[in-house]
Amino acid sequence: MDFLAEENTCGQTVLKLVSRGNAIIAELLRLSAFVPSEFRLETKEDKDKYELILPDFQYFSGPEFFEKRIDSNPTLQDLDEEFRENHIEMLGRFYKAFESIHKYIIDLLRFVDDLEEGIFIQQTLETVVFDNDGKQLLSESLFLYGVMLLVTDMNIEGVIRERMLVAFHRYSSQRASVDTNVDDVCKLLRSTGYLRSPTMVKRPVKYPEDYFGRIAIPKHFIDMVIGRLRSDDIYNQISSYPNPTHRSTALATQAAMLYVILFFSPNTLNSKQAQMREIVDKHFPDNWVISMYMGITVNLCEAWEPYKAARTALNNTLDPDNIQSLAISQVSKVAMLQKQVLGYLKEGTLLEDYLLDNVQKLLNCLRECNVTIRWIMMHTATTADYDRKSKLLRDQVTSAVQNVKDGYHPRQLFELLLNTAQLEFILSQMFKRLLAKKQEKWEMLKKEGTERMVELGEVFSGTKPLTRVEKNEHLQEWFTEMSSQINSLSYVDSTTAGRKISQLVQALEEVQEFHQLESNLQVKQFLADTRLYLHQMLRTINIKEEVLITLQFVADLSYAWKLIDSYTAYMQEGIKKNAHLVIKLRATFLKMASALDLPLVRISEAKSRDLGSVSAYYSRELVAYVRKVMQIIPETMFTVLHRIIEMQTNHIKEVPTRLDKDKMKEFAQLDERFEVARLTHSISVFTEGILMMKTTLVGVIKVDPKKLLEDGIRKELVKQVAETLHVSLMFNQRAKGSDLEATLRLLADKMSGFRRSFEYIQDYVNVYGLKIWQEEVSRIINYNVEQECNSFLRQKIYDWQSVYQSTTIPIPRFPPVDYSVNFIGRLAREILRITDPRLTSYIDPMSAWYDNRSKLEVVNLKIWGQLRDAVDVFGLSALDRFFCFMIVREIQSFHRYLTNTLFKTSAFVTVINNFFKIVQPVSSIVGEAPKQYGQVITKCSKLWGPFLDTVMKVGQIQLIRRQIMQELNRTCKYDSKLLASSMQSLNQSLLSSVEAHYKDPSYPYPGDDNAVIYELTPYLESAGIHDPLTKIYVTLKPVNGLTYTVLVFILTQLTKLVYNKSVGGMLCKNLKEPLDGAPFVTGCLTVLRQFHSNHTEECLALMGQYVRSMVDAQQTGKDKNADLSSDVVNALFFLEEFVHYGQMARKVVEQHIPSYIFDEFRHHLQ
Repeated sequence: MDFLAEENTCGQTVLKLVSRGNAIIAELLRLSAFVPSEFRLETKEDKDKYELILPDFQYFSGPEFFEKRIDSNPTLQDLDEEFRENHIEMLGRFYKAFESIHKYIIDLLRFVDDLEEGIFIQQTLETVVFDNDGKQLLSESLFLYGVMLLVTDMNIEGVIRERMLVAFHRYSSQRASVDTNVDDVCKLLRSTGYLRSPTMVKRPVKYPEDYFGRIAIPKHFIDMVIGRLRSDDIYNQISSYPNPTHRSTALATQAAMLYVILFFSPNTLNSKQAQMREIVDKHFPDNWVISMYMGITVNLCEAWEPYKAARTALNNTLDPDNIQSLAISQVSKVAMLQKQVLGYLKEGTLLEDYLLDNVQKLLNCLRECNVTIRWIMMHTATTADYDRKSKLLRDQVTSAVQNVKDGYHPRQLFELLLNTAQLEFILSQMFKRLLAKKQEKWEMLKKEGTERMVELGEVFSGTKPLTRVEKNEHLQEWFTEMSSQINSLSYVDSTTAGRKISQLVQALEEVQEFHQLESNLQVKQFLADTRLYLHQMLRTINIKEEVLITLQFVADLSYAWKLIDSYTAYMQEGIKKNAHLVIKLRATFLKMASALDLPLVRISEAKSRDLGSVSAYYSRELVAYVRKVMQIIPETMFTVLHRIIEMQTNHIKEVPTRLDKDKMKEFAQLDERFEVARLTHSISVFTEGILMMKTTLVGVIKVDPKKLLEDGIRKELVKQVAETLHVSLMFNQRAKGSDLEATLRLLADKMSGFRRSFEYIQDYVNVYGLKIWQEEVSRIINYNVEQECNSFLRQKIYDWQSVYQSTTIPIPRFPPVDYSVNFIGRLAREILRITDPRLTSYIDPMSAWYDNRSKLEVVNLKIWGQLRDAVDVFGLSALDRFFCFMIVREIQSFHRYLTNTLFKTSAFVTVINNFFKIVQPVSSIVGEAPKQYGQVITKCSKLWGPFLDTVMKVGQIQLIRRQIMQELNRTCKYDSKLLASSMQSLNQSLLSSVEAHYKDPSYPYPGDDNAVIYELTPYLESAGIHDPLTKIYVTLKPVNGLTYTVLVFILTQLTKLVYNKSVGGMLCKNLKEPLDGAPFVTGCLTVLRQFHSNHTEECLALMGQYVRSMVDAQQTGKDKNADLSSDVVNALFFLEEFVHYGQMARKVVEQHIPSYIFDEFRHHLQ
């Protein structure tokens, strides 16, 4: 029974295990890009903030101590809980990956034990390692475990793993108590002390053998695997590389396996010199840099330095004379092979006949090309230079190749790689076509040959006249028999058919010679045609799939999965010079896609469900590289485009409607217009170049060149716009004045330039410029506001969770320049700074802020239009959203201050309770009102600091939001009247439905099952069809005594204000106690709106009682005929503004204050 047959339990078990191993490695590589930065503790801020809640394995030495330290500190406790909420999902995924490594090796050891115990009938460890598939799978199973450990240590630092495991253990204690192998996972993956960075490697003593030995693996199993790898060609690769000098390349896959597995047997590396010499002589006679797995390169001189036997065995390979000889030998082939490959690629050379006649010659050329490319690329790469000796060896190779005639440059190797890939692509396509129509062509040739013999038989029978041909019964019979022989050739039995065709060709040559048929040209031509058909049949029958398989083996580029990046600059440079180079690059990318076979073959054979995710991961990585290379086209296009726009803006004059003929030359500007035309043509050439790439299947992902171009343009646009917004929107928070207007004008000009350039380019590259512009600008701004708002959120939104961030078209993140995360925060805080109510006064009739001291206008309505020009409607909406988050935070801090501080102060509670008794019932008049209210105000005057800060900040933001709302609404009505009208009508219709429901409950309410309200709200807010002052931002728990507290607060602050007739509002009395009336009113309104509406009504009633009581006290006192006191005027004006901003009916206030008092108040205002 075949070892991989479905009925073979032993084979299927180890096959599924190996399949799982490849999937685990893919998951580890995938996750390594998502390690949360907090676990690294790289910055001082992260260290100070998270160090106490992210311990390493020291935690297990005394968990009670660590937990007590966190529980005793409310701040740490809150941070710990927040961290858990944000990272538990990702930690769970990391733990599953770590746990899967442990489960893998346990399952492998169980399989080996089962083999030893005879669980699998007729299968033992010995029989398996002598089976061709069996020894492959057993070697791979152990190799993959070693790769898992190394990949984990290379990509996820040991101390980071420890912090992750401890965090998962703490945050998932229930699961940890159930899973008994958590301790084993921690023991296996505890820190090794190994550190790796792009410039250095710190390797502990006895690494990685101690790491590999944390779980004991039977020695005889390791020895058996090493024995097979040492002596056998387990993948039968040498048949694909018949040249003896190519043996190390043929055995490269098992050499990498042997390198990893030898760490499970450190005794072999240290002491067994004979075995190591055998291994080196067979696998590493001419190479010392190897690809371990998917392009992870290793330099043996560094890796084997600590091991005596291995180091000694490698000495011959690392001999300076040998290195020089190898380097010169390989590099000297580049020019020769390049010439040879270009000769094959010359148009008209690679025809079917030429291909069929020269298959082996072509394969030999490709073998030589690939072996040369592999050696030079591996041994001149800088990726494996982590110690002095490695660098020295590379320098030796580099200096040696300079001695080659005509010199050497890496660009030559890159060009050879391109041309080799193109030749391989063409050959594989031709062979696939030949294989597809092989039988059809065979039958056609057989038919033609048979017909020629039948016709010749008829000619010699005398029945078919032919010039000067006499009847010959013997030849007639011979040709008839020959036609039968040709017709009897079997396509299925190719070997017999091949021998028979050779005999038939020889017979036809003999009959022509012995029967003197050369004298008749027509007969001779018939015989020549038949021989030609037979020759073609012979070549056709030799078209076998084995050629394609050999070509696939030879063309393997998996070793360059990472190394290829060092040639990106040459690719991009070539594209800039000649956009048609993309055609050859396509072949190179397809050649790279062959690397996917390495991890996917076993997964596919096992029919694992992991096939989709693993293939998608590696395909996405490759497509990302394709995009990186091709990005040079959009970058170059944008550079050209900036030049075009600069010329159109600053050099080319706009032709007037009417033009005098003597000025035509002046406006013609032929040189400038020619330059614009030339630059525009170059953009079209780049577009044509990338579109020539054609739709290509890279791995399992289909790459459409048009989509690739559009994504590249989007990526470059995002990069440039994001950078412009970041650089432009920077402000000096300590400056006395503000350059906001100048900054916005400059930014608006830049954004206008981008937009104009897109309008210009869209026709030449066949993209929808306006659509791309709007989508990408909105994405940039929404992403930045999302990240800025993270500071207000307990549960953060990370890049991998964001709907706005993309791996294909990433939005760049820039380091913060102040306490804001990005430009949205900086812009919002600059607006808040220059409209600070302590320094400015808001005048509602003018919709503007004025400086308190200079009385000059600081911000007016124009700035919101400038803001729209600079950051578009998306930016205005984003600012509005950000301000909402700020309001929520302020109100939440206000609520905490009330409940945790103010109402915990016994003196304050006593004052409020006494005040409650004084004003009851609310409908009555308070006796001795000035005295009673004055005492309460005096006693509480020093308690309002945080309360006032919150109210003023909220009020200030609300006034700004009103201005933004009006600008959005104005823009919507101007740019899209129909949209504005439709949304307004739909909004009013929904409000009418809600009102009708409350008047008559039988009328349906648009409830949770109807999503129209939730879907419409974002549109309304973007169009400015909403009122910020009527919104409820946060749900708060009821606070007893809130209304009386708010009233005392209002009355206390009103004493600092005075009504000013010239501005029609309240201004501060004393600049040393700055207070602005408008934000004070809107702040109080917003705060009250966050509680039940009864609080607002009760507050108005208490204000009415205050006004009545103060007026009554004035009427019963000495100044009966005097005007209303300033306190009453302030209170009445506060109520007027409160009703105005809150869009309430006047009757709400007139229920509590007689109309004659309002009449007197209005008379006072005149």
